[in-house]
Amino acid sequence: MTGARAIVECLRERGVDMIFGYPGGMILPLYDALVDEKEIRQVLVTHEQNAAHAADGYARATGKVGVCMATSGPGATNLVTGIATAFMDSIPMVAITGQVDTKLLGRDAFQETDILDITMPVTKHNFKVKDARQLVATIRQAFDIALSGRRGPVLVDIPRDIFFAEVDYRAQEVTEKIPATPDADFIICAAEAAEEIAKAERPAVIVGGGAISAGASEEIIAFIEKFNLPVVSTLMGIGAVPHNHPQNLGFAGMHGKKAANHAIAAADLVIAVGSRFGDRQTGNVDKYTRAKKFIHIDIDPAEIDKNIEGSLGLAGNMQVILKLLMRHEAGKPRVDWWRQIDSWREEYDYDYQVDRLTVPWAMNQIAKKTAGKNFAYATDVGQHQMWAALHLNVSEPRTWFTSGGLGTMGFGLPAAMGAQLAYGNKRRVICVTGDGGIKMTGNEYYTIARLKLPVISLIVNNTSLGMIRQLQKVFYRERFIACEFDYQPDYVMYAQSFGIKAESVSTQEEFAHALAQALDDTDNPRVIVLNVWRSFVEPMTKGGANINEFVDFK
Repeated sequence: MTGARAIVECLRERGVDMIFGYPGGMILPLYDALVDEKEIRQVLVTHEQNAAHAADGYARATGKVGVCMATSGPGATNLVTGIATAFMDSIPMVAITGQVDTKLLGRDAFQETDILDITMPVTKHNFKVKDARQLVATIRQAFDIALSGRRGPVLVDIPRDIFFAEVDYRAQEVTEKIPATPDADFIICAAEAAEEIAKAERPAVIVGGGAISAGASEEIIAFIEKFNLPVVSTLMGIGAVPHNHPQNLGFAGMHGKKAANHAIAAADLVIAVGSRFGDRQTGNVDKYTRAKKFIHIDIDPAEIDKNIEGSLGLAGNMQVILKLLMRHEAGKPRVDWWRQIDSWREEYDYDYQVDRLTVPWAMNQIAKKTAGKNFAYATDVGQHQMWAALHLNVSEPRTWFTSGGLGTMGFGLPAAMGAQLAYGNKRRVICVTGDGGIKMTGNEYYTIARLKLPVISLIVNNTSLGMIRQLQKVFYRERFIACEFDYQPDYVMYAQSFGIKAESVSTQEEFAHALAQALDDTDNPRVIVLNVWRSFVEPMTKGGANINEFVDFK
């Protein structure tokens, strides 16, 4: 069979049921091989970057590999931001790019770009297939790499003539890999960690996105319950533990909940599960690490001691590690520690009693109206992202999608689209975006409308790049520049131009009505434009400070 047909067979073999892409001359042979394909749906987007973000959203929703494809040159380079987003958040992806014929490589042919060198820093691995005999093995290897260990994106660049070459394809059964049995040294190390937990006076757990990737939510819940530990999440770890679990203090970090930040700052032992201790999570590392010990559980041994030195590291399968820890005694009840935590919770409980439309109030209304129902949430990047993290209630893993590592504006809508396609009619996606991010990738309303995807979009219209403006207030003495919009498009008319019903709201009553209508219309996309005045996301930690030292905006 042809190389293109063999690729399709490899994709079927790996359980791929959807590919996001945009055609061009060098990738057309693969599109042609999909014409009569019944098991794999090709989704035409409006821009290659959005294909990568949609594949990313699909992967986050399912835990499977997201697949995207593009042609050579500008098609391939347009994928790069989406690939980098997946890389920073450890999302499994395979990106397939067409390339000029092998005889033209290195001759500056039309739309030739060295996509391997370009993507080297933002992929787990990348390949250029110059020998058709290596094509099938390379595609299979790409999927293995994307899913093994710390997950991430892999790019396969394929010259056009390789698609047409005759290839020997033989079906291969894919078997699930069983985690390795811990050796004696590892078991001893786990016992040391359990002993540290048992004797700690003020322990706390941080759950990151790695825990969701590992499918370790059940083990984490059992672990914190056995040892009676408070737990916080990073931005990427939201959903690993249900928001209403009595031991969950919520999101921690630069814009985290005050009770969560105070607990981590005061802890004498921090147990990190699938978290890389990023700078937005720790603030000033010297202050963050003062008078405390760390246990670091992660799939990637390279993360141990990278940002926080001197940790007791346990690198490997998180489910296995947590089960090992739970073999040991839980230790003391820590009544005083929980009394202090409950005091912080009460002191910093958010007051939603306001007389005007605000984004936190709107997020709280969404949380109430979607509670106990099958919803997922995607965000763009900016103030609205932090408000969503603080005020939405996420109860399950793989129902919260945000660009945490790269902070990619424009991520939200195409990621919501990919997740909605993954869910089908089993779950509905709400996308929270801003008037900055939607200008970047709002063209995917076309795809959402064309496919009748019931995504609910909330556009926070505060006529500004809100987070930029907030940073300029705090760090640049309110010298505002390039952050306020003196001209805005009509977002309602924009959505309606694609055939999507949209409403603009400026009061609490208008929002409540628009949200009710959107939730009732279960078969169609909806857009709600929230017209709110410029404000600041609180809490916000001070620059160069510990995470329990906050900016006063009054």
